[in-house]
Amino acid sequence: MDKAILYIHGKGGNPKEAEYYKALFEEYDVIGFDYSSQLPWEAKKEFPRLFDNLCGTYETVTVIANSIGAFFAMSALADSKIEKAYFISPVVDMERLIRNMMQWANVTEDDLQKQKEIPTSFGETLSWAYLCYVREHPVTWTVPTHILYGEKDNLTSYETIAEFADRIGATLTVMENGEHWFHTKEQMDFLSDWIKQCT
Repeated sequence: MDKAILYIHGKGGNPKEAEYYKALFEEYDVIGFDYSSQLPWEAKKEFPRLFDNLCGTYETVTVIANSIGAFFAMSALADSKIEKAYFISPVVDMERLIRNMMQWANVTEDDLQKQKEIPTSFGETLSWAYLCYVREHPVTWTVPTHILYGEKDNLTSYETIAEFADRIGATLTVMENGEHWFHTKEQMDFLSDWIKQCT
């Protein structure tokens, strides 16, 4: 086959999730992106090399990316040869998300600058280096993109996602009562129908 689907999982996910998409893209080789990066500057080094190794021989590559996987893809693969992208619950404004998490944890910028890293009660560690990096490296993404967003996404507001979709010219589909993590049968059926409508 000369066409590939590259699936990039989100936090806590794994490349085996790519199996789900084989039935939706029968004419493609579906590849799970097995990466170890936890930070955008790590992805910047790892992703292009992995992408070239996995997809270098394909005529067309379509990316399906989930949550922070979409953020890493935009941070690290903007210059790669990608024909189209499907983003599921993408993190599209990392600076805003970090600032929101700082509010939830009652952490000020001064606190974070002084302490460099601050663990939170909700399992995330706030990082001054991370905040500085995303401010200094804004995302630029020009790949034709379709976005699926859950109405009850607790990480990204509708205003943020709509503003981003409008800025990059992406289509935006909202699932009523959908969550950040698409995992129930109803949500996955909705996701499958969305992909079929967008292809």
